[in-house]
Formats: sequence, structure tokens, C-alpha cells
Amino acid sequence: MIRLPVDAEAIRALAEILNETGLTEIEIAEKDSRIRVVRAAPQVVQAYAPPPMGLAGAPALATEPAATADFSKHPGAVTSPMVGVAYLSPEPNAPAFVSEGHAVTAGQTLMLIEAMKTFNQIKAPRAGTLSRLLVTSGSPVEFGEVLAVIE
Repeated sequence: MIRLPVDAEAIRALAEILNETGLTEIEIAEKDSRIRVVRAAPQVVQAYAPPPMGLAGAPALATEPAATADFSKHPGAVTSPMVGVAYLSPEPNAPAFVSEGHAVTAGQTLMLIEAMKTFNQIKAPRAGTLSRLLVTSGSPVEFGEVLAVIE
């Protein structure tokens, strides 16, 4: 096995790009060398909350579908075209572009995704009612992640 010298500065620069962009993996190759930096996806920790109690201390029946429902196959799913950070309003103190339960038109801006210091509009692919908004403002999103559901 041939050992090549490690370019620590290049690795640090790539790691910094990962942090700035929210990417989970980056790779560069030049001639006979290749550097790949991979960041593990953050662990999702969910706190347990006891079910709400109904009459006589019995658990109340859920009135909404589980929050962990898989919307990826839903015909009205709006997915992220890129990795970045989602923003639901044009600026921090401005009202959101849309909110759950409101009608949207085809081409209406639903949110912005910031990637590589560029804000990209995510538009409604069709008209309907925004039934679910699955991201919060300032949260990182991955390519293909379901952002919202239009019924």
C-alpha cells in the first residue's frame, strides 16, 4: 500500500465547506490524489410524551395521523431539489410565504432554500390547499426531502 502525504489544509477547507453549506459529503480529485470528507448525519432524538388522557384515565384516540407519516409517495408532495437551509419567509420578521390550510396557486412561492449563499425559490407545482408544512424556518433540508404537501 502506497502512503501519500496528507494535505491537512485541504481537509480543513473541505470540512469548512461542509459546515457552511450543510452538505454531508464532499470529494475532490486531482491527478493521482483524491480527498473525500464525509460528515455523519445528525442523530434525531425524540422525547417520549405520554398519550393524552381521555375520560376515566384511558388514552384519548388520536385525531390526526402520526407526525412520522411517510409523505414521500403522496401525489401532492413538494420535495427539495437541493441540499440547503429552508426559510419560510423572505426575511426574519416578515410573514411566511404560506401557512397550513391556505389555498396556493401553481407557481406560488412556498419557501426559500439557501444553498451556497444563494436563495432559491421553491414554488408550488400545482394549485390546491397546503395541508402539511413539514419543515421549520432555518432547518437544514436534504435533496429529495418532502417539504410540504398540497392536496
